[in-house]
Amino acid sequence: MSVEKQEIPDLLSLLPIQGMDDHVASLRYAQMIQHALMPNPAMLKERLKDFFILFLPRDIVSGDFYYAFFNKQKMCIAAGDCTGHGVPGALMSILGISFLNEILQSGINLNANRILNLMREKIMKALHQTGNCRETQDSIDIALCIIDSFNGKLQYAGANRPLIMIRNGALTELRPDKMTLGVAPLKEASFTNNCIDTLPGDEFYMFSDGFSDQFGELTDKKFKYKHFKRIVHSLENLPMAHQKIHLESAFNEWKGNAQQVDDVLVIGFQL
Repeated sequence: MSVEKQEIPDLLSLLPIQGMDDHVASLRYAQMIQHALMPNPAMLKERLKDFFILFLPRDIVSGDFYYAFFNKQKMCIAAGDCTGHGVPGALMSILGISFLNEILQSGINLNANRILNLMREKIMKALHQTGNCRETQDSIDIALCIIDSFNGKLQYAGANRPLIMIRNGALTELRPDKMTLGVAPLKEASFTNNCIDTLPGDEFYMFSDGFSDQFGELTDKKFKYKHFKRIVHSLENLPMAHQKIHLESAFNEWKGNAQQVDDVLVIGFQL
């Protein structure tokens, strides 16, 4: 069964008030719906040793999303990055969450790459994508992990989004397939299923590209992925809650008063 939904805030607080723009009020209501579709962090505490979710939408609603699904033996965790941000990105995120629920609740064998293969088919069918350049180019990049609590194995499959593992001081990057979910490629191929035998203390990180693509106020340059990896590596052995604080502080210090250019999502967890 899927995780329980987050508590829904008081709807009266989301309705238009005098002097408040109806459009903003509608977006606030859409934000509530989007958050309700994503997993309640309290449920993750029962399955993970430690974790954090750094979620910083650029606008009120987000094109980034996080996802979790549990059954008796296995757990699925995913971090998605949809085309665009704001309302268009949020619509794609809801589509992605819906397809993940449909696939995982169908009872199929939970292989990470098979989930992405099926998800790609569903997105292309829903958006009527055949590869024609005139069609919509919307898509989802995603990192997805399946964790088997019985044997300690972790499966990872990625559509343009990597997975970082830190073990005994060493950082390993599991590279994704250079394919997205959607927009039919010239030659469609199956996603790769990476299998890892986990060890106590292993730390894993999934993320969108919003952090590394952020421009700095002082430098007018991107933060860059190599810089992001160095910071993540430097935080090893800190409690996950402290890692989140350090990452958010590093992002805000770099951004300064510059405009946030994209949604930001980073998930870190220990089994």
